[in-house]
Parts: sequence; C-alpha cells; structure tokens
Amino acid sequence: MSQLVGTISQIIGPVVDVKFDGSQGELPRIYEALEVTKSTGQVVILEVQKHVGQDTVRAISMDSLDGCQRGQEVRSKGDSITMPIGDQIYGRVFNVVGEDIDGIGGIDRSKGLPIHRCTHSCSAQCNFTHVIESV
Repeated sequence: MSQLVGTISQIIGPVVDVKFDGSQGELPRIYEALEVTKSTGQVVILEVQKHVGQDTVRAISMDSLDGCQRGQEVRSKGDSITMPIGDQIYGRVFNVVGEDIDGIGGIDRSKGLPIHRCTHSCSAQCNFTHVIESV
C-alpha cells in the first residue's frame, strides 16, 4: 500500500479523527500506525482503531498531542506498531511504540513483531505446571 496522507479533522483528548483524500479511495487498515509531526519536531504515533465513514479514521495517540491542531498533516506508516525482538532487548526499557528510552541506543528496529498479532494455538501452549527459575 502506498503511503497515505491525511489531515487531522478533530482532536478529543487522545482520540484523533483523520480525514483522507477521497480520490484515492483507500483508508489505512485497522491497527495501522500513523505519524504526525508536532511544531516542536517531535513525531507522535497514532494507531487506527475505527473507520468512520468513507474517508475518515479514528485513531488513538500513543503520546501527548499538545501542539497538534486541526488541518495538520498525518502520514500512514503502512504497517502496525512493532516491538523489537531478540537478545538485544534484555535489560532494556522501551516506550509503548517500541523506541528505547534508556539512553543506551543501538537497537535494531528492522526486526520486530507487531503488537497486534495472532496468539499461539492452544495445542502449542504449555499445558503442564513447571517451575520458572530466575538468576
């Protein structure tokens, strides 16, 4: 899907309505990430929760929207919010959109899993009690 561009039509607390150009005929999918840049240069991630009509989506902000206003440009990222995976995340601190906030840096964001994905089937889950040891 190409990168879709819309504008903020309404902000109510953390809830944002984003209107997209009707000529493209496309809307971001549910759970797709959108990004808006504040006047300070900070990028805020939004997550689509609902399609409202033919050209508008309702999204939830993952950070404060202070400084955002109606008419401001919003871009779809084309994918959902992902969290980094692997040995690199042990002992690290991340925010809700998967960015490291501990000041160490060096996280490979190319590998990651979406926060909304299918769970393991019941047969693949452990069905017996065992002790989990920590060091």
